[in-house]
Amino acid sequence: MTICHPRQRIMNTEAQIKKEQLLAKLKEIRASILAEASALSAEKQNKVFLGIWSIKDLLAHLAGWDYTNMEAASYVMAGKLPPFYAHHDRDWAKYNAMLVAKHKRDDIEELLRLVKDTQRQLLEYIQTVQLSAFNKDFGVRFRGYKVTIQKLLEAEIKDEQVHCQQILDFFTDAK
Repeated sequence: MTICHPRQRIMNTEAQIKKEQLLAKLKEIRASILAEASALSAEKQNKVFLGIWSIKDLLAHLAGWDYTNMEAASYVMAGKLPPFYAHHDRDWAKYNAMLVAKHKRDDIEELLRLVKDTQRQLLEYIQTVQLSAFNKDFGVRFRGYKVTIQKLLEAEIKDEQVHCQQILDFFTDAK
């Protein structure tokens, strides 16, 4: 029988809380984006509002990053830099264009289901990641930046928060 030191239990509890909070935030922000997207008329679903993107493009982008982050987490745990970093440019423009081209659907209902499903897959995968690996430094670096699973998810949350606000700003003004 392994005896756990009280300090270790506290650290594990704090880490578990942090992980659960991040996963809850991912669910919350995605639910907001999906609610806003599904409430748009067919005309607005195709309206370009974010550079060259419509809401359908944005949703395809989200699905692509869910898959990207699942793959990235496995690379990080293996101590390897995730492949998507090879595509880094300003705002990940070329990588995002590739994701949109790959995951975009014309049918909004099909796209909404895809985006729900990709996030479900990501969250289920992250649930299988041992707590000790969630924010562990596996020695993976990109331009001096420490890459961890937690940081990947924090970046996704930040990106989705920005996109949610962009949707709200544009489509509220357009009403």
